[in-house]
Amino acid sequence: MKIFIETDRLILRYFNTTDVPNLLKLDSDPAVMRYINGGIPSNLADVETGLSRMLDYYEHYQNLGFWATHEKVSGEFLGWFHFYPAMMNPFGVAANLVREGEITLGYRLSQSSWGKGYGTEGARSLLHKGFNEGGVERIIAWALQANTASIRVMEKVGLQFECDYHLKPDELPALKKTEERLILKYGCDNPNLLSRK
Repeated sequence: MKIFIETDRLILRYFNTTDVPNLLKLDSDPAVMRYINGGIPSNLADVETGLSRMLDYYEHYQNLGFWATHEKVSGEFLGWFHFYPAMMNPFGVAANLVREGEITLGYRLSQSSWGKGYGTEGARSLLHKGFNEGGVERIIAWALQANTASIRVMEKVGLQFECDYHLKPDELPALKKTEERLILKYGCDNPNLLSRK
């Protein structure tokens, strides 16, 4: 296991080709997928394609990519965090939510890990590493307004609301019509750089 970051309770490690079952289990939970695609479980082909894309980041970037996340004591696979150039996100580019030089933070965690502060702990560790070791100047994240748990994580790690984006009818069509189709973008600049100005 090639470790990227260890926190008090978590291990964030590099993905590898044996992670297909972990990802398939995670993405098969409609509750996990609710704010990603409306709750549609991923199939094996989708997971294999997604994992291949995740692994590609390691070939092109140092300290950026997708990180498999485990609970340190039990070893349980909890999900993943991502931390990569925002301009690599097709949706973010098409929606004009991203700018050159921004790094996007994201996370997908299993229901068993919800409400335990793991999202905040993992996100905070990535911000710290990015700002203090990776030369990152700006970090952003976004979530559907209805995804209050994800937004709380953004706020707890110091990101601040910047703008919103209303999804078009053909974007995330599987979302229930009763759910809010508003995405909120949050961001923050490297405090180390701000203090030098």
